[in-house]
Amino acid sequence: MAPNSGFPLVLDVKGFSVLVIGGDEEAAEKSERLLEAGARVTVISPMLHETLKLLAASAKVIHRGRHFRETDLEHTILVLNTIRGDREFAKMLLAKAREKGFLLWSTDMPELSSVTMPAVVASGHARVAISSSGVAPALSGFMKEDLERILDSEFSAFVDWLGHLREQAKANEPDADKRRALLREALDGFRLLGKVQYPKVWQDERARQTAASPAPAAKTT
Repeated sequence: MAPNSGFPLVLDVKGFSVLVIGGDEEAAEKSERLLEAGARVTVISPMLHETLKLLAASAKVIHRGRHFRETDLEHTILVLNTIRGDREFAKMLLAKAREKGFLLWSTDMPELSSVTMPAVVASGHARVAISSSGVAPALSGFMKEDLERILDSEFSAFVDWLGHLREQAKANEPDADKRRALLREALDGFRLLGKVQYPKVWQDERARQTAASPAPAAKTT
């Protein structure tokens, strides 16, 4: 199946039931992100990562210490399947997702998911999502690491300041055009500057492609 870039959205899961199938480190990381977003998380797995054990012990997540049952899908809006390599199970979940109308993500199987999970860089209130449409997920991880170094604590403080400035403008300036001008002035000079450094194997490949490309035909007059 050809990669599908999809239609990017941010899903509000606050107060909604979300199901996480699997109990490994990835399930733990996804569960923590869901909890940060305010979701009510249920984890289905006979075994749990240490982080998930702590979350279950503190009643932050509901743990069902068994394998998946179809009844687990009741009342959920989103299912995160972190079980790797089981395509038949993922196919079954996708069929159920289409039948029952919930969203599904299965790790490493974008073609058997109805949503994809971008790499997310979080700096205070700012969020940057990075996706390769499932073509090169490792690249998203490298970009995430670099952006986390760029969008540091000062950037987080800057975003907070912009938020306070916006609230002050809304309270003190009734004219919408003047508010917009004030906020744009606060951003005057802000730029996200960077340069991509490519690995040698890619530089060699580009050189090979260039050498193999036919030279453009000479123009005649």
